[in-house]
Amino acid sequence: MLGYITKIRTISERLLKESRVDMVIGFRKGTVPMMNEPCIVKSPENVKELVWDSNCGINLANYLTNRKEKIAIIAKGCDSRNIVTHIIENKIKRDQMFIIGVPCKGMIDRHKIASMFEREIIEVVEEENKIIVRGNDSEKVFKKTEVLQENCAICVHRNPVIYDELVADLVEEQKDVDRYEDVRRIEAMQPEKKQDYFNNLLSACIRCYACRNACPLCYCPTCFVDESRPQWLGKSIDSVDIKTFHLLRAFHCAGRCTDCGACERACPMGINVRLFTKKLEKDCLELYGWEAGLSLKERPPLDTYRPDDPEDFIK
Repeated sequence: MLGYITKIRTISERLLKESRVDMVIGFRKGTVPMMNEPCIVKSPENVKELVWDSNCGINLANYLTNRKEKIAIIAKGCDSRNIVTHIIENKIKRDQMFIIGVPCKGMIDRHKIASMFEREIIEVVEEENKIIVRGNDSEKVFKKTEVLQENCAICVHRNPVIYDELVADLVEEQKDVDRYEDVRRIEAMQPEKKQDYFNNLLSACIRCYACRNACPLCYCPTCFVDESRPQWLGKSIDSVDIKTFHLLRAFHCAGRCTDCGACERACPMGINVRLFTKKLEKDCLELYGWEAGLSLKERPPLDTYRPDDPEDFIK
């Protein structure tokens, strides 16, 4: 994917020079390893800031909500699916955007790499299919496939679903991938074990809301955690409040989540918060044959009524 950078800059410069867009939303190099930063470029002279590699995991659709400008946005597969959701939910119009499509080969997991490298990480260098991690006096080389984010390792929609121009040829989609092995394992647990599992999973949560803030679906004018009339939950790190926050947020994403991994990537505690939304993603696929963001012509199943909807839950 390193070869994409020149094409991204060329397209962005052309669009800005021709005044076809007011800005380009992309990534620039971050100040710490493995943390590229979302950025907005408004002049052709600044397109040299734009970068693309395996550290561009934040979902850029998060920066489109309710904007009025003409925008070019760099979008990998999951970003483009969230752009579809934004269009369907009237958060932005299709004719406002020029979508620069990026066929994706996966993002690396900074939490996983940090756990496998015992010292402070000073530099991370990507060379096609390998990741070189360096400390002050040490170096370790990983195969990229060993350190992919989990959502990228099981992704079956790596290519953008909508775009105006591609930076490279479409990549081959992954086949025969079991996306829900972890969900089925939890589903098979006894209720007491499930409760213990989720208590342990969320025990490190500090209620920083990084997962919510990184999520391209969390754009309610007032989040339920900030409501006071009525107050849905407390502001403490009480375990009940923490579980309520994560469960309610997941249900708000039901039928809309693309498993982009932005929530998990943003979490400073390394919590696998995707497990909640993955369960609902699995249910939507099995009950309704639905995957979010693949079509501009269909709405998510939970805001649509069909006479043939499943009714097994009605007793």
